[in-house]
Amino acid sequence: MIITTTITTLFALQFALPLALILWLAFAAQRSKLGFWLQVAASGACIMALALLGIWLWPPWWAPYCYALALFIATWIGLRWRAPFVSKMPIVWGAWITVFLLMALGFASINGVVTALRSKTPPQGALVNLTFPLSSGTYLIVNGGSHLSTNAHLMTLDSSEAKFQAWRGQSYGVDIVQIDAYGLRASSMLPANPSAYQIYGAPALAPCAGQVLQVLDGLPDMQVPEVDREHLAGNYVLLRCADQLAGGSVDVLLGHLRPGSVQVRAGLVVSLGEWLGSVGNSGNTGEPHLHIHAQRPGPVHAPLGGNPLPIVFNGRYLVRNDRVVLP
Repeated sequence: MIITTTITTLFALQFALPLALILWLAFAAQRSKLGFWLQVAASGACIMALALLGIWLWPPWWAPYCYALALFIATWIGLRWRAPFVSKMPIVWGAWITVFLLMALGFASINGVVTALRSKTPPQGALVNLTFPLSSGTYLIVNGGSHLSTNAHLMTLDSSEAKFQAWRGQSYGVDIVQIDAYGLRASSMLPANPSAYQIYGAPALAPCAGQVLQVLDGLPDMQVPEVDREHLAGNYVLLRCADQLAGGSVDVLLGHLRPGSVQVRAGLVVSLGEWLGSVGNSGNTGEPHLHIHAQRPGPVHAPLGGNPLPIVFNGRYLVRNDRVVLP
């Protein structure tokens, strides 16, 4: 499948590209002083950009720290064990071409770092303050933030695409997976069985007190990485809550729930922390995770098409690769 190929390529790139840069620096570093230090800087910027923008499901979230340490060691090897620099500047055309390519890599990486850091600032306007919708454990944010580079949901803000209008409310959505003590979210790189993932079956809890507006249950879990394009949210619970920060009624959706796990029905009033359902892999999801988003109430014909609202969890604005540890 195309999705399988894309995910596998992403994982391979996050593993292979930093490793290639580190080995290049350690065993085939540039011989000019300018080239060498430019190689160090470009490699470091690239690893930093990947750390912020990459989806660190595999290798796990701590891999960039290992890459940074390995880059430091490779720099030391390049300075200590190799012959002295032959010149301050490159002296052959091939070396100059490599210098220009390193500059391009460095500028692109720095731009990625700046973009990722800007994504950590919430958009201007109303914010919705919710309680984190999962119980004890360690969780990793896969999609979150105010820029498309760290939050794929933001593509639905494109008003020129008519197909996005019915799902516009999810534009500032957050996707959450659970990881174990080793930083792994599954028993292998990409197991097909949803139950092999740490978060599968975890109780999804009401992040606010309110009334249940809509419930959908009974859609099947998808085998990873298959997706259901007709039911994007999968099985879900839609709540209507009052939020003081947002200044009015707010609709909050928890999606991709396990079939048969929904514990509430439309019209029921729920309290904060009440069990709504269990995390599954229904709908448009590449692997088991909990999707949550907040929006203004949508129109009757498109209840998930309201104006999107960014979320803070207990005052914290979560972006891609942030971790939440709950005792």
